[in-house]
Amino acid sequence: MNLQNKTILITGIDEFIGLRAAELAIAQGMKVRGLQSSVDQDKKAQNLGVEVIVGSITDFAVAQKACEGIDIVLNTAQLAQEAGEIKDFRQINVDGAVNIAKAAKMAGVKTFVHLSSVLVYGFDYPANVTESEALSTQNNPYCQTKIEAETALLQLNHPPDLGVVIIRAGDVYGPGSIPWIVRPVHFMRQKLFACANDSPGIINHVYVDNLIDAIFLAIQKEPYGEIFNITDGQKTFGKDYFTRLAEISGSPAPLSLGKDEIKLFLKLRVQGQKLFRKKADILPESVDFMTRPHAYSIAKAQSLLNYAPKIDLEEGLRLTQEWLEKTDIQKLMK
Repeated sequence: MNLQNKTILITGIDEFIGLRAAELAIAQGMKVRGLQSSVDQDKKAQNLGVEVIVGSITDFAVAQKACEGIDIVLNTAQLAQEAGEIKDFRQINVDGAVNIAKAAKMAGVKTFVHLSSVLVYGFDYPANVTESEALSTQNNPYCQTKIEAETALLQLNHPPDLGVVIIRAGDVYGPGSIPWIVRPVHFMRQKLFACANDSPGIINHVYVDNLIDAIFLAIQKEPYGEIFNITDGQKTFGKDYFTRLAEISGSPAPLSLGKDEIKLFLKLRVQGQKLFRKKADILPESVDFMTRPHAYSIAKAQSLLNYAPKIDLEEGLRLTQEWLEKTDIQKLMK
């Protein structure tokens, strides 16, 4: 598929990945419509010239309106947090994804790209795990609902009516990334961030532009019914990643503690915040997300999509540093 002059609907356009996808889609000569859940967001998408519709992917009438006249749907909307009620995750990550896909099919959309996550493999998986290997919920609602969404969406894959592609994104960082830039820097500056010295973990980073390059390649090559792991293809230890992040943000270096110690501290912190009726700002389960043991294979994306990450970690962190120097991250934490 030629991207020029195609119209793409991006759900979650008010979030980090969706907004950057809109910027790069426009640069590719595409027309962009965005769906965002809140009317209270800033006007960044509108300022790009994006037609923005406010509403939820769970509302079928909204989904129908959003899909009218669209060639491609990129579904980035999701509930992404470490823990919570399964029903809340399922409503957005599964029911919402299926809802927007069905609306796309009814509207005659030919290509539906769904942003999933490598967390469908859980927290304990083999080295260089491929797309064909076993998935694991790990009794975690995010992992579980990402798996459920993939299964449900692939059942809707019926080209030429609607072709579905699943992108399992790694740890997406870059200017605006909440989990891998903003939150770590926020806690580093308070001297409240630690790396597990007994379980160092691998950060499977993917710079946001590399991820979107892979998405555009999938749209162009139309590998319907396929699933792709997308990372930068680098094996980076968590301590190394977060130490570099501290350096570029002018923050104190991360502390070094045992995994169980970090979890206990976070558990007590959450209990204290509940006592004072404050929303928990970081959960003990976050430690599991940061101590995954291995890298994921991107061989399939390299082979079928000709995916080759253009921005390595040093360049990605340089671009992120420029953004950090002019951004008040405290506002993003509210």
